[in-house]
Formats: sequence, C-alpha cells, structure tokens
Amino acid sequence: MKRLGIIGGMSWESTQSYYRLLNEGVKARLGGLHSADLLLHSLDFAPIAALQAEGDWDRLGDQLVDSARRLEGAGAEAVLIATNTMHRVAEAVEQALAVPLLHIADATGEALAGAGIERAGLLGTAFTMEQSFYRGRLEERFGLEVVTPVPEDRARVHRIIYEELCRGQVLEPSRDLFAQISERLRAQGAEAVILGCTEIGLLLTPGSVTLPLYDTTALHCEQALAYMLDD
Repeated sequence: MKRLGIIGGMSWESTQSYYRLLNEGVKARLGGLHSADLLLHSLDFAPIAALQAEGDWDRLGDQLVDSARRLEGAGAEAVLIATNTMHRVAEAVEQALAVPLLHIADATGEALAGAGIERAGLLGTAFTMEQSFYRGRLEERFGLEVVTPVPEDRARVHRIIYEELCRGQVLEPSRDLFAQISERLRAQGAEAVILGCTEIGLLLTPGSVTLPLYDTTALHCEQALAYMLDD
C-alpha cells in the first residue's frame, strides 16, 4: 500500500469524510484489520477563507505548496487536496512535488466520461462555478459541457456552503433549495449534477434529486484508493 498525504481542514467537516471513505475502501479491498496508510495536514480554514474572499491566490498557493512539501518530506507517495475550490492552486502544488498530485477534477471527469455523460451541471463555491480552473479542466480534458446555475442560485449555493455546511449545519430548507436548483440545471439540459464542493455530499445524496449525482469526495477517494492499492 502506498502512503497518501492529505491536505485537509478546508473544511474539516469534509476532511473527515475523506478519512472515513479511504479507510472503508481499504478495509473493503484488503479485509481483516487493514486500514489506510495516511498522513494528514489539517489547515486552519478561517485564514484560508479570508484569503479566498480577498482573491489572494498567490498566498494561498504558497501555503498549500508548503503543506504538500511537508507531507512529501514525511513520506507521502502521493498527495491530494481535500477540497475542490483549492484546486485553484493545484498547478503550483503539482510543480512543487516530486510525487503525484491526485486531481479531483480528473477523478470526476473520468467518471462522467465513462458513464457517457456529455452535459453536466456543476454546484460548488462561486470560485469553482465561475472560474475556469475546474470547469476548464473538465471541458478540455474530458470533452464535457459544464453548465452552472443562474447568478442568484450561484450566490445561494455559495452562501450555504460557507455559512452552513462548512460549519457543520445540514438544514432541510437548504437541502430543498439545492434540489430545486438541481432541477433547474436539468431544465438547462444537464444529464447529471456534479457535487463540486466536498461538503455538498453532506446535503445531497442519491435520490435527493431526479438527476444522477456525482459526489466529488467519493470519486476523489476512489481515485486515491486505486493509486494506493494499484487497482
């Protein structure tokens, strides 16, 4: 089993999902008392979120590069960033490492393309929905057409992520709103919905909406398990 380094804490609510899914995956594959060989550097999310709001991606990149190098120095044989939004600085992290960076958009794109999905709706932070670092990778590498909610719905999704989900609050009115927004994405021609924020899987689950859901946290963990265990 290869040792995996995780840059987490953004937020810790979704990082604990990574820890659970990775350990469950190793146990399912190897059985017995096996568990995942992991290194975790959990960052303080408050200053990270403040720099996101300021648009200071250079400083954010420096922080994640430092975290990734620490993990590599401690023996990580691959690194993942346990958040969609912070893949905004993935290129800088990847260039700083001698070991692979397992990219969440690649895990997502492979799953969608493998299922024959051509047009997918994207829910996430405003950064993920509106900037090109995530959508562009899906479109360029996997030939997907990515659609996002209208501006008012994007603002609602962003608020719920930061003010509720990242604070551990999973509220039924927000679940209903996300389901309604997903249906509006269906009306835009989406064949599936990408849960493009690692916290959204806490809110929407299969059966919550009529479209197939692609939970990026789960897909990222499957990608990592395949690498760790040479599937």
